[in-house]
Amino acid sequence: MAESPTATQNARFPAQIPFIIGNEACERFSFYGMRNILTVFLIDYLLRNAVPDNGLRESQAKSLMHTFMAGVYFFPLIGGYLADRFFGKYRTILWLSLVYCAGHACLAVFENNPTGFYTGLGLIAVGSGGIKPCVAAMVGDQFNESNSHLVKKVFAIFYWTINFGSFFASLFIPLLLKSSGPAVAFGIPGVLMFLATLIFWSGRKHYVLVPPTGENPHSFLKVVTSALKNRQPGQGSWLDGAKARHPAEAVEGVKAVFRVSALTLPFVPFFWMLFDQKASTWVVQARSMDPHIGAFTFQPSQMQFVNPMLVMLLIPFLTGVVYPLFQRSGWELTPLRRMPLGLVFGAVSFIIAGFFQVAMEGGTPLNIAWQILPYVVLTLGEILMSTTGLEFAYTQAPREMKGTIQSVWLVTNTLANVAVAIAAALNVFSGSGQFFFYAGMALVAAVGMALVARRYVVRDYYQVAAPVPTEERSAAGVTPA
Repeated sequence: MAESPTATQNARFPAQIPFIIGNEACERFSFYGMRNILTVFLIDYLLRNAVPDNGLRESQAKSLMHTFMAGVYFFPLIGGYLADRFFGKYRTILWLSLVYCAGHACLAVFENNPTGFYTGLGLIAVGSGGIKPCVAAMVGDQFNESNSHLVKKVFAIFYWTINFGSFFASLFIPLLLKSSGPAVAFGIPGVLMFLATLIFWSGRKHYVLVPPTGENPHSFLKVVTSALKNRQPGQGSWLDGAKARHPAEAVEGVKAVFRVSALTLPFVPFFWMLFDQKASTWVVQARSMDPHIGAFTFQPSQMQFVNPMLVMLLIPFLTGVVYPLFQRSGWELTPLRRMPLGLVFGAVSFIIAGFFQVAMEGGTPLNIAWQILPYVVLTLGEILMSTTGLEFAYTQAPREMKGTIQSVWLVTNTLANVAVAIAAALNVFSGSGQFFFYAGMALVAAVGMALVARRYVVRDYYQVAAPVPTEERSAAGVTPA
């Protein structure tokens, strides 16, 4: 019996998905292209005369890099709020992408001007951070209950695309910095960001646009305030007191925020403390290693290409082979099991890198190829934690809170980078001790997250009605958000 047209349609990705994926690939090239050379640029160029001592210069460069990253992951709070309440995801992404492009232009033009260069970093933090929760949530908005089975696949492809852009940026931009200088090395990512914006704009007639809620009388803060004022003894949840003034859906949305936050905020930052140091601490370690592998000479920041290369290889293997194998064995690797396991893998990667540092401090020379081993372990941890987290944060939030929940997930990275930036600025840890310190904290966090996850009740939210593309709405006289 032939499949119905509806069944065939529901087996395919919506036609607008390639525009979002193409935008993400180019945007991620632009971001990782500039970020992956940032530590080396600060050490070898911008701070060289201002901070003559090499050790202090490395510490200050790490602090600046992680301060920038903290900004990148703070602005999702603002971007998600603006998109959910006022402008919608499409407009927020488009406008902030233009800010993003201006930031890249500043990096290329002000390579010798600290004020101009730091202004560019600030604009990139606003643009990149602001669009993060919107792009991820907009991917999910293109689906409904009829094709919700495709959401897991599309988020895997989404994350694979991130690493596709990161791979080529990590491989080639460090070489451009060495051969052509900072202006070209920062300029090429700027061109890719402009292309990303153009691709996204080109799909404007096809997107499913979930309208913003506007000034919400049932917002998160208003529901919480009402719950505190109307607490009743013996009620199921302290938030249930808000039902006297707010609909049950709004109260449930706030409960979802607290549920996800209780699981992520105390523990996930410890993974990002490890992961984001591959662009700082691991780059500094690579500077002390023999860079020659056969006939090739690798730049210290270039080794970061190993991470996205492995992600592109391992995501299909894990999703297509490993996860189904565990499911058939009767012990499914659910998101609540994957994320604590990701923390463990992250900790092990730092322990391995720490032993390398001990060996070099003892006078044993090491080739830069040794870094591939901790990169493999860290990448496994990333897939278990980050790919899972994107999907988990989206599915666990009601419609009104999807952008906000994405922001909560991303702000865990802000907390992590603030902590690392402060530690680097104070030069609290140096040498091998820093590797083992961060690994120990991650192992403790893994245990804590596993215990909390055991009590977490999973509740998935998808759009109930089939979404209508923008062009069809316009034909029907409906103004898109």
